[in-house]
Amino acid sequence: MDQKLIITPKTKILQLIEAYPELEDLLIEAAPAFKKLKNPVLRKTVAKVATVQQAATIGNLKVQELVNRLRAKVGQDAFSEDGEGGLTIKYDQPAWHNASKITKHLDARPMLDAGEMPVHQVMADLKSLPKGEIYELTVPLLTIPLIEKAASLGFDHWVEKKEEDLFIIRFLQDQ
Repeated sequence: MDQKLIITPKTKILQLIEAYPELEDLLIEAAPAFKKLKNPVLRKTVAKVATVQQAATIGNLKVQELVNRLRAKVGQDAFSEDGEGGLTIKYDQPAWHNASKITKHLDARPMLDAGEMPVHQVMADLKSLPKGEIYELTVPLLTIPLIEKAASLGFDHWVEKKEEDLFIIRFLQDQ
């Protein structure tokens, strides 16, 4: 079977591993959080929207480096891009964090376990969040697409990794 998917930073993880199943282990090695792709529910939900660029961010790798490792494995030419862009995930507690200002919470784990995507609920919650209040989201893996969407709406974030499969993401609308 002649596979034609050209791997770029915008390639969706699900497309990547469906076209090139042999890349799944390399992806997991590069970004260990992606071992959760073995879970069929997360594979159908998160992998459908997450990109190689976001996987690089999760794995704390340069986007071009990860793309080129994947491309080399399947015999594609090296990729180069000036200015990687992308989102920087913030792991250090920001000055704006104050636990008393957390007014909305969502534990997205039950939704993800049921095969549902929490993005619509989170976006609705964020849009109704008053300025100065903090929204807290609990997830089993880092949800880069959701953080990027919130950032595009003017929200700052802070990610607190509690365990290998437990993250608390807090959002505050930029002042």
